[in-house]
Amino acid sequence: MKKVLVANRAEIARRVIRSLREMNIKTVAVYSEADRLSPHVLEADEAYLLGPAPSAQSYLLGDKIIQIAKSTGCDGIHPGYGFLSENEGFAEACSKAGVIFIGPPPEAIRVMGSKLESKQTVLAYDIPLVPGTEEAITDIPKAKELAAEIGFPILIKASAGGGGKGMRIVNGLEEFEDQMAMAKSEARSSFGDDAVFIEKYVGSPRHIEVQVLADMHGNVVHLFERECSIQRRHQKVVEEAPSCILSPELREEMGQAAIRVAQSCNYVGAGTVEFLLDEKHNFYFLEMNTRLQVEHPVTEYITGLDLVKEQVRVARGEKLREELHNLKILGHSIELRVYAEDSMDNFAPSIGTLSKYEEPSTDIARVDSGYTEGMDIPIYYDPMISKLIVHAEDRDAAISKLREAIRDYNIEGATTTLDFGRFVMDHPAFVSGEFDTHFVKNFFSPEKYAEQYSDEMKAASAFAAWIHR
Repeated sequence: MKKVLVANRAEIARRVIRSLREMNIKTVAVYSEADRLSPHVLEADEAYLLGPAPSAQSYLLGDKIIQIAKSTGCDGIHPGYGFLSENEGFAEACSKAGVIFIGPPPEAIRVMGSKLESKQTVLAYDIPLVPGTEEAITDIPKAKELAAEIGFPILIKASAGGGGKGMRIVNGLEEFEDQMAMAKSEARSSFGDDAVFIEKYVGSPRHIEVQVLADMHGNVVHLFERECSIQRRHQKVVEEAPSCILSPELREEMGQAAIRVAQSCNYVGAGTVEFLLDEKHNFYFLEMNTRLQVEHPVTEYITGLDLVKEQVRVARGEKLREELHNLKILGHSIELRVYAEDSMDNFAPSIGTLSKYEEPSTDIARVDSGYTEGMDIPIYYDPMISKLIVHAEDRDAAISKLREAIRDYNIEGATTTLDFGRFVMDHPAFVSGEFDTHFVKNFFSPEKYAEQYSDEMKAASAFAAWIHR
């Protein structure tokens, strides 16, 4: 593989380009009009315009992307995450065009892209599932009977869903039909598919995911777990590896379950198997993400691997290297997603021009960023500016290191989640490891933030008054 087109933008495009360059592989970038001056465009060996800013007119134009790959002599296409990364039709079109899709086979994408079909697929592999329906709900009265049998509260979930869309918590029969209608409507508008199912609502869950890697020769390994329980609107903000709550025995049990999930769909490449862990440490299969995850750097730190390079090796047909079967956890890593969002206003988007952008020292943290000073944050894409990642010998040291990195990260022109990250690192629930996916609901608000830093804020106000005088 001598030349690869990176079918993405911003920080993940830059991150993939960096690894490809280290492998002496030439890179081709694609971009929308909004990203004409983005760093990934300047860092690639070649770059080509796709179209206007909206993703439907640029980054989702699969046929045009393949055409560019063919015309520039690319051997492969790396999709990153989002956009076309989990599009089975795009993966199949790449194969038909004679371009290697650096990802799993189309059939694995299809099977795991449906929450219902993925659950049916893993049933024969002894994977624990949350109690619920095995098929899409079509009979409302029957669904209400089953919900009563499972016991409230329950979740109504979109089969094709993700990111919390098409998901509703139902606390009793009286609200079942209204919540069902809303879930189906949101699923239809978000995914073009209104199929929904129900499952038992786990009240205090931890979100634990396991990184897997599989080759074309039937070999599958797990690369340990990531804790992803600090979320807003069912989307992750803070991730760490390993989880502080898993025993070595539970870690291996979940790892082997993740391997069986990969085997159930003949998976190839890097993928992530997501689980819910309840307060009694029972775990349940949620879904499989058939792509590289946003939070993959924390796994890279605790394994010493470069997952993009591993993806390329697998795509070239190589067997998993022997060392991948004998990995040990190296220290602790934490990642904060730095979004252009106002955490004090329910994480509302905060677009603007980055009038100042100064990253912390590379001695303290790794920053995977898609922006530089003076750039505008466009409204058309995910609001993530960067990922701030640290690694240390243990969890306490990693928390201290991330605190320092947050202090040294200077962004002006847009409100970001840096303050929220600071709040999390300082909060007793996170420091002690006693938290779940309801951290934001239970512990965070503008009032609680002010309370946590009241002495500091009083001192700052007094200093400002002194300066004014």
